Amino acid sequence: MPASPTILSLIIMATMPTVRAQDQAPASVKIGTASPLSGPGAHQGKDIENGARMAIDDLNAKGIAIGGKKVKWVLQPEDDASDPKTGAAVAQKLVDAHVAGVVGHLNSGTTVPASKIYHDAGIPQISPAATTPQYTSQGFKTAFRVVASDKLVGKTLASYAVTTMKAKKIAIIDDRTAFGQGLADEFNRSVRSGKGAKIVSRQFTNDKASDFTAILTQIRGQDPDVIFYGGMDAVAGPMLKQMKALGLRARLVSGDGICSEKLPQLAGDALGDDKVICVVAGGVTGAEEAKFNAFVERYRQRYKMPLQTYAPYAYDSVMVLATAMQQAKSSDPAKYLPFLAKAQYQGITGNIAFDPKGDLKNAALTMYTYRNGKKVKLQVVR
Repeated sequence: MPASPTILSLIIMATMPTVRAQDQAPASVKIGTASPLSGPGAHQGKDIENGARMAIDDLNAKGIAIGGKKVKWVLQPEDDASDPKTGAAVAQKLVDAHVAGVVGHLNSGTTVPASKIYHDAGIPQISPAATTPQYTSQGFKTAFRVVASDKLVGKTLASYAVTTMKAKKIAIIDDRTAFGQGLADEFNRSVRSGKGAKIVSRQFTNDKASDFTAILTQIRGQDPDVIFYGGMDAVAGPMLKQMKALGLRARLVSGDGICSEKLPQLAGDALGDDKVICVVAGGVTGAEEAKFNAFVERYRQRYKMPLQTYAPYAYDSVMVLATAMQQAKSSDPAKYLPFLAKAQYQGITGNIAFDPKGDLKNAALTMYTYRNGKKVKLQVVR
């Protein structure tokens, strides 16, 4: 008796080759980002996410494969709200999501506690922003950064303030965060170890403050040439307004935390011309500068807003992770981590190679000021 249609169908299905899930769609490689997407630092945190997303999209557009197999690159952004406890929770969430690597965090205070969680899970972490020396001095083989540490930033700013700005009297304010205090301490140490300038006041605030009348009044009595601020732009903007209201003639010097495109909005007409000197950890010159500027313009066209500070570093961080995976022919962190440690990558922000601690070798710094409400490049320092 001939087989019934139902039996015939079953026979045909049984003899067909099995189609595996991996034959139907490429495997996914997930990269996590962790940065503040809410709160006062959200514009800087979103900048990190945006830069990383541009890299992910470029990897997918180019069909970048691993070990000869096509993969789908996926970004998983998380909000750490610039809070250490939230940062630790976000880190665990990314570990549980089995990300292949992490780009983050923004703040030193979130980066350090999160780094232990990534280390314990064996997941490589590249910070595009955190500058505290503590981050890479813990001995974690999974911790890297593509920016200079506070030691170099503080020393460079101190030298610039004394040698180029000819400051004789300097006041220092910091926001008591791991980043702000750490940077201020390095600046203070460098000024005191040199000659020609005196620290006349050391004051403290916090990263949520908006009234600086008391500390600025005390500083005004010392008539400093320069005020150094360790902290972020969300506080520096209102501080500049109150400096102007109190008649303080001193110029403000700080690190990359205030060196953003949003500072002119936050400070208004108190920003002035050449009143603020800030430094960003990284820098390119010559032909490399054209590539960097092209990225800045591409970012502006895509997101309809100016790049803040950290997007190029986040972009490069993703690309360095992806390059290490390609070289290892694996997205398994244990397999590609040795290749990451030996990275030699020419990125948007310059050449990226790490020393044994995970710090950037031969790190560059770029000095900026503001004129007519725009950030203006002064010089690249190595």
